[in-house]
Amino acid sequence: MKRIAAALALVLLLGLVLPGCAADEGTEGSANGGSEDTIIIGSALCQTGIQAPLDEPALRGAQLAVDVLNEQGGILGKKVELVAMDGKSDPVTAGNVAKQLIGDGAVAIIAPSDFDFGGPASREAQAAGLVGISPSASSPLYGSAALGDKQFTLSMWNTTMGAVMAEYAYNDLGYRSVYVITDDFIDYTKSLSKYFIVAFEELGGEVYFEDTYTQGQADASAQIARIKALPEQPDFVYVSSYMPDLALIIRTLRESGINVPVVGGDAYDDPALFESLGEEYGSDIYFDTHGYLSDEGHPGYSDFLAAYKEKFGSEPDALWVLPGYDVVMVLAQAMEEAGTTDGAEVAKAMESMTFDCLTGELDWADAAGGHEPNKAAAVVKLDKGVPSFIGWRTPEFLPAP
Repeated sequence: MKRIAAALALVLLLGLVLPGCAADEGTEGSANGGSEDTIIIGSALCQTGIQAPLDEPALRGAQLAVDVLNEQGGILGKKVELVAMDGKSDPVTAGNVAKQLIGDGAVAIIAPSDFDFGGPASREAQAAGLVGISPSASSPLYGSAALGDKQFTLSMWNTTMGAVMAEYAYNDLGYRSVYVITDDFIDYTKSLSKYFIVAFEELGGEVYFEDTYTQGQADASAQIARIKALPEQPDFVYVSSYMPDLALIIRTLRESGINVPVVGGDAYDDPALFESLGEEYGSDIYFDTHGYLSDEGHPGYSDFLAAYKEKFGSEPDALWVLPGYDVVMVLAQAMEEAGTTDGAEVAKAMESMTFDCLTGELDWADAAGGHEPNKAAAVVKLDKGVPSFIGWRTPEFLPAP
């Protein structure tokens, strides 16, 4: 039976207004193996490289969560220590980092926010019998089927993310035709387009063409030429890509005179994209993501914001701090529920519970069900480079993973 860990969640939320002393910032090599009075959570998040815009803010969210936990007595009465090493946006490095963190006493691993980069870290956690969890990896490959029975992602899968925007474009915006540009960079960008197309066609929408783009080529002229050569322009363009080239693709569309709306997924939720597009190019853009940095996204955000500002001296600069915070809180609640840090027992608790996260309510299928996350997506509009929250959505039709 699903059960919400309400009592613990309330204590933790109330504790947000009184953030504690700073957590271990996780300098490389700082792990001490812990003690009988310390619980170590290891972070293999990518602090540098192409994955850093997602992972570095997530690390800050995790550090804040550790502060809050320690102010409230830790986990199972023990102090929590977050030890972070840089996955460096390299799959091999992320795996090696996770292995070192496990050797240094970590009882759970926070893996990078993408299957290609985070999968190796989760495989090391699985091999050691530990829970591994990614803050926002959205590939359906991120779960128990591909990675093992103790591996999870906090994110909704791309099945949900693609379908939500297909339904929003078709039902809410009234669009009937689309041109798709898919960056073949990683599984995330490829599978996001795949599930969007399945859902849009299920509704009766027409996909004119699925074009491809390769991250790093820094030239979208061929894709633009093909769109302009169409006998009829699409109602919108769906672009599944990643920064920094995502900004280049959208700017090139606008500069070439293609002014139809642009729709995409959570990679759009990047202040660097907002700044790059600005007032001139940053309008008629819609995407879904993991939450929103205001009380519109979650009523507990104001308390989170106060604690964040006290710790870091500024407001959050990216949405990704929220899933980083949530990952640690989920691990804490599951360990409390299980009464242990044992990986198998913690994984069972994660399967049985429902979590009220800043990034939305979440429950997972069991291991036989792939640890599929049941979670809504937040729909956001970009107008003149400024995001605004539309609302939480779950798809009526969910493509099979």
